[in-house]
Amino acid sequence: MKKIFVLIATVLLLIGCGNKRGELVGVKQKKWFPEKPFGMTLVEGGAYIMGKADDDMAQLQNAQAKTVTVRSFYMDETEITNSEYRQFVYWVRDSTALAMLARKADELDLGEEAGDGIGEFAFADADTADLSEFQKYMKANYYDLNEDLYAGRPLNWDNDIAWSPEDYVDQAYVEVMDSLYLPPEVWYNGEMKLDVNKLKYKYSWFDAEAAAAERKRNPSARDRLPFIKKEEVEIYPDTTVWIKDFNYSYNEPMHNDYFSHPAYQDYPVVGISWSQAVAFCNWRTSYKNSYQKKNNKPLVNYFRLPTEAEWEYAARGGIPSGIYPWGSPYLLNDRGCFLANFKPLRGDYSSDQAMYTVEARSYLANDYNLYNMAGNVAEWTGSSYDPGAYEYVSSLNPNLSLASEKRKVIRGGSWKDVAYFLRVSSRDFEYADTARSYIGFRTVQDYLGSEKVKIK
Repeated sequence: MKKIFVLIATVLLLIGCGNKRGELVGVKQKKWFPEKPFGMTLVEGGAYIMGKADDDMAQLQNAQAKTVTVRSFYMDETEITNSEYRQFVYWVRDSTALAMLARKADELDLGEEAGDGIGEFAFADADTADLSEFQKYMKANYYDLNEDLYAGRPLNWDNDIAWSPEDYVDQAYVEVMDSLYLPPEVWYNGEMKLDVNKLKYKYSWFDAEAAAAERKRNPSARDRLPFIKKEEVEIYPDTTVWIKDFNYSYNEPMHNDYFSHPAYQDYPVVGISWSQAVAFCNWRTSYKNSYQKKNNKPLVNYFRLPTEAEWEYAARGGIPSGIYPWGSPYLLNDRGCFLANFKPLRGDYSSDQAMYTVEARSYLANDYNLYNMAGNVAEWTGSSYDPGAYEYVSSLNPNLSLASEKRKVIRGGSWKDVAYFLRVSSRDFEYADTARSYIGFRTVQDYLGSEKVKIK
């Protein structure tokens, strides 16, 4: 027994002294295990021929064939639905209300100790006794000295917001909530309506491309501040697109119900500009990482819009020469049924059994398990549009991203488009600040690391 004890002690001593012997052992971090995000599928990277290898029927000459390589990434199996985007809207609504309630409580010098009134919604740092030393330092040196007295102060998410007027807790609460709604003179049918113009999402991002360009011009440049961009975006979908997009057409039911009614909750969200789609990606990242931090888990990579090359690669579904996501050059299956939601004939929107959009999980998925990569709604990408981009973009993860270029690439065609736009190689564009009844989006997330290569 004594010998065993001595042996164990010797081994432990050797292990403990490993780093003291001058050897390069590295700094070990927690083991990383890739985790497929909910509702996404892994698209393994590879090379393919991007562009029109087939006949360019429209003679646009904006998609010359080019061999490119893209890295692995996760992609949403479906377009972002009304239900998923509504989660974003509700979060912004609640955070806006909590911020306004907290500011009012601060003005009245009220905290949670005040009782059941608006003080329950005071900033989380209102009671300094519960703050850590770091939080006290940040409050004194940054928050309190900021031009915006409330910038950076944490909201109190522990209390549920009462949205029904019968449940308002006091007069100060009534005053705040009243400011979130439209005034009575613009009500109709006696319905209180939330002022959706007040639902704004604020975020910041780092312009790495601009920073790299500046570093190339001036190698001694070190200032990060010019490249940190701040954005503020109204995030509620433009429901009027159902009327604006079609002259002399009766589409009021879609305007009234498409985003709000539960009958359409699993349909792709539309009326979303490119800027709103980017804001959604930022929120989705922050929302997930707040959970990761709370549970002491590694942070996830950014959710973002796919590049044009990634979108086409995913749409092909591993079929290099396919014209459509299903591979065949035909729009009908062997039973004479259409394989996507589009406009097959002149004015005949319903011949594919759908007059407008359909549920996001409709028709057959491609070989990457991605639904509606052709038809239903066209999809925003993160790429800027240039008809000659294919001639000069890199062959490794090609992407054209210009802040000054307001035209953004859309792909896939939609329920109101003819078959040409359903081709995986067809390109189109829309302006970033424009919302349409036939444009939605889906997100991607980079796969960290690479697949292990087996050496035979």
